[in-house]
Amino acid sequence: MAAVWELTKPQLKGRYAVTVYQEGWRLGGKGASGRGASGRIEEHGLHIWLGFYDNAFRMMRECHAELEAQGLGAMFGDWRDAWTPENDVALFSVAENGGFQRWDAHMPPRAGLPGDPLPAGEVFSLPYYMAKAFDLFRALLLDTTVDGRGLGPPSEGAGELGGAVAYLGRLASFAGVAALAEGLGVLATLLRSASQALDAGLLASAEAICSRLRLWLEDRWLADDENRFLWEVADLTLATMWGLIRHGVMFDPRGLDAIDDFECREWLHMNGASIRALQSPFLRGLYDLSMGYEDGDPNRPRLSAGQGLRGTLRTFFGYRGAFMWRMRAGMGDVVFAPLYEALTRRGVRFEFFHRLTNVGLPPKPVRGASDYVSRLAFDVQARTHDGAAYAPLVNVAGRPCWPSAPDWAQLADGARMSAEGWNLESHWDRRRAGERTLEVGRDFDLALLGVGLGAVPHVCPEILARDARWRRMVRDVKTVASQAFQVWLTEDLESLGWRGPAYITGAFAKPFDTWCDMPHVVPEEAWNTRPRTSVYFCAVLPDPPEPPDDSDRGYPARRAQEVHHTAQAFLQGPVREVWPGAFDISGEFRWEILADDGASLLSGPDRFSTQYWRANVNPSDRYVIHPPGSWRSRISPFDMTYDNFTIAGDWTDSGFHSGCVEGAVMSGLLAAHALSGSPKLEDIIAYDHP
Repeated sequence: MAAVWELTKPQLKGRYAVTVYQEGWRLGGKGASGRGASGRIEEHGLHIWLGFYDNAFRMMRECHAELEAQGLGAMFGDWRDAWTPENDVALFSVAENGGFQRWDAHMPPRAGLPGDPLPAGEVFSLPYYMAKAFDLFRALLLDTTVDGRGLGPPSEGAGELGGAVAYLGRLASFAGVAALAEGLGVLATLLRSASQALDAGLLASAEAICSRLRLWLEDRWLADDENRFLWEVADLTLATMWGLIRHGVMFDPRGLDAIDDFECREWLHMNGASIRALQSPFLRGLYDLSMGYEDGDPNRPRLSAGQGLRGTLRTFFGYRGAFMWRMRAGMGDVVFAPLYEALTRRGVRFEFFHRLTNVGLPPKPVRGASDYVSRLAFDVQARTHDGAAYAPLVNVAGRPCWPSAPDWAQLADGARMSAEGWNLESHWDRRRAGERTLEVGRDFDLALLGVGLGAVPHVCPEILARDARWRRMVRDVKTVASQAFQVWLTEDLESLGWRGPAYITGAFAKPFDTWCDMPHVVPEEAWNTRPRTSVYFCAVLPDPPEPPDDSDRGYPARRAQEVHHTAQAFLQGPVREVWPGAFDISGEFRWEILADDGASLLSGPDRFSTQYWRANVNPSDRYVIHPPGSWRSRISPFDMTYDNFTIAGDWTDSGFHSGCVEGAVMSGLLAAHALSGSPKLEDIIAYDHP
């Protein structure tokens, strides 16, 4: 959708007439959400926007401003009403006496807002990040006291920059923490102005400082269990800093791709991270956030070092305003409904119920001639009465939203389709109302493929048969299935024993390691009796030993039933560690706290059937992960091997190789640039990130 947004901007003066062909009845792919019974928001999973999503936030800020100018501000609200800032997060580690130990982290708000223009002169570079990291350690040292006495350095400076490297080396030989803190400050200053000419001098000084810092951390923190989490984060950060210096990444033109063939944990260990730190909740949270488990197997963590560090550096040192942002409602409501409304008003056509089946090529061109896409084949899943445009949105609590099911009444023969259980978003349900083929020159000039990576083998068989690069891409760039469930509770989490203010939680028990308290979305729903809160859980879902056959129509339902049973067991098991008040005196989960708006008489574990769960197993819904070395197999939206065709998605070579909103938006912007020259590359924030 980011590419469509750019290609239809008023500045291009209507140069492109754009039609979006969409499977099923709603936009968003794996970011889609819908409204179910009682207007409940039903998501694919937990969607939190991070504070460094500058390109994504800028697009949505533009969208809201455009709708406001057209008199629709009251309907969609200001963008700052659509996102809630969040600076607290809770992580968990296994306690030494059993159970879980909770670690709360508060990230301070920062100047600016995501999507603001970058301040003049600010460049995301490795020296910039290294300086920020040393500043962080220096602050840690300065905040430490012994018997009430601070350990800060004297106020005198280090002198001119020319003599600073030598001065830094002398400081590293001192045992005092004060000298160590001052050394970190000098090193941060040097790194901000570092060039390759200074590299050799910095290496020796940085190595001495890092060695001294590690000894200080081990002596001060490692033996203290209360500070163990801080030590583990410090140990990982120190290993990262030393690894970047040791491997020469600071001045390598490849940037972090220079270490992307290493697995993240292995690279950290080879650069000094302790086994204890490698098992820390911070690192487990990184893998959980990126769903970095090959085949969805929690025992097979796989994340490349380059992208792991790129994501971490952007997350911790690139956010503005708040560390994270929670959406006011579902992602479909907050993101795709406003975009749909604004794009429709720009003249974009949407053809729903079109499942792409083939991107066709002409006979192999003669040597020297350009290849191109000649046709696009679709299954038409359903047709509206009399060919009228399908109206996809419904009104819930005064706002336009996407429903969780199509409006069968708008569809020809819709009553029969509904009765027969047609699943218009299932890869395995191939029932259709007809077929349609678009021909180049007659129906389109340019084509942009925006499906999920898992769908590429099913929609591009001709390209894969002809192009070895595309075959490598679908082989090496991995995806995983995911699972999610949501519960609505008649009691808030504080009354169940959870201690705020951290409501976003990671590194928790498998299989649902990530969850979030979402009471702010409940007023956006349409309950007769409003619950006190809604809680979202998500995680990877292990793949079966053998993939299902394309004709296995019952596969999604079986996997969803598996998630249902797993979620029930999770509520009866690990949840007692964090919500002790959700259990009665006999130790049983109090199923009656699950809200159902009075529509059900179910009790006990059966009451869970009134909640929401799903298995995201459709090829297009699978989450993109980034195992070591896979960056080489990604294809860029700039690749014009097929001169009227480009690609967009978080699986492309976009400059940020992660399955997230920002990666997808950056890819869409690059695709728009490849087709139109707009936007300018320098306007895509962090596209040139190392």
